[in-house]
Amino acid sequence: MRASKTTISAAPQSSFRNASGLPVLIAGPCSAESEAQIIETAGQLQSLQNVTIFKAGIWKSRTRPNSFAGVGTAGLPWLQKVKQQTGMRLAVDVSNAQQTEDALRHGIDILSLNGRVTVNPYAVQEIAEVLRGTATPLLVTNPVYPDLGLWIGAFERLQQAGLTDLGAVHRGFSGEDKELLYRNQPKWEVMLELRRELPELPILCDASHIAGKRSLLYPVGQRALDLGVDGLLFEAHSNPAAALSSQQQQLMPQELDVLLNALKTRVKLTETTELVEHLDALRQEVETLDQQLTELLLHRTAVTSQMSSFGLGSAPAAAVLGKKQEHLSGLLLGKDHGSEHTSAVA
Repeated sequence: MRASKTTISAAPQSSFRNASGLPVLIAGPCSAESEAQIIETAGQLQSLQNVTIFKAGIWKSRTRPNSFAGVGTAGLPWLQKVKQQTGMRLAVDVSNAQQTEDALRHGIDILSLNGRVTVNPYAVQEIAEVLRGTATPLLVTNPVYPDLGLWIGAFERLQQAGLTDLGAVHRGFSGEDKELLYRNQPKWEVMLELRRELPELPILCDASHIAGKRSLLYPVGQRALDLGVDGLLFEAHSNPAAALSSQQQQLMPQELDVLLNALKTRVKLTETTELVEHLDALRQEVETLDQQLTELLLHRTAVTSQMSSFGLGSAPAAAVLGKKQEHLSGLLLGKDHGSEHTSAVA
C-alpha cells in the first residue's frame, strides 16, 4: 500500500492527448524486418486519417530463445528515413539503458516501455537515469500481470527523473483464460483504476495486443474509446501474411483505414461486438467463481484444522477418529456398512 497519493506533473502539451479531443493514433508493424518493408508500410500509413506516430519493433523481448528478436540497432537508420520521407514522429520500445541511448542517438521521438520492463523497477530506474534532463516523451505499458502498484511506481520513478511528457498504454494481461479468445485479457477495471489514481495522465489502448486477431480489433477499439482513452495503437504491415511476428493481429494499411472509419462513425459490427460483450460477461463470471472457490477453500482449511485438533493428546479421541477414517475408507472402496463384502477393484 502506498504511503501517499501520487500526482503526475503532466507536460502542458502532451504528446499523447489531442487538444481537439480526437484520439492519438499510433500505427506500424510489430517488427521492423527490412528497410523496404518499413518504408513501404510507413508510406501507406502516411495518408491515413490522423495517424501521426509510426511505431515499429526494433528490439523484441521474447520469452524463449531462438525466436525472432528483432533486427536491433541496424533498423534505426530505416526509421530515420521514414521520418525524412513522411514527417511522422517515431516510436520504439526500449528495455534497457543501451537501447535507450541508441534510440536517442538515432533521433527517435518517443520511447515506450513494454510490460516486461514495467515489472522490473531496476530496469525502469536504469532507463530513467539515461533520460534524466531530457524532455523525451515516454509511454509506459501495463505490467504483464495486473499489479497497479508496479505501473504507478514506474511513473513515479520517471517523474523523479524530471520526465513529464508521460502516457500509459493499456495492453491487457497475459497468462490466463486463453480459451476466452483474447490474446491478452483486457481487465478494463485496472485501466480505470489507474485513471482514478492518476487522472491527469493520458491513457492509450493497444487494441492489437488485447485482440490478438483482426476480427476483434473493432470491438476492442470501440470499447476503449467508449471508456474514454486518449488514443489507440494498431499494428499495421504492408504484407501481414509474410510478417515475422504477430501475423494474425496486423492489418494492411488499407484495412486499418476502413477500421478507423468504422470507429469514427461508430458503425455497429453486431456479431463481433456481441461476441466480445459475451466474453467479457463470461470472464466476470469466472472471476466471481474463482473468488467463491478461494473463500470455500479458506473455510475448508479452517474446518480441517479444527477437526485435526480433536485427536491431539487424547488416545480415545484418536481411536474414534481412526474408526471414522476406516469407515470412510470402506465407503470409498465400496464396502456395505457393517459388511465385509467389497466390490471388485482392479
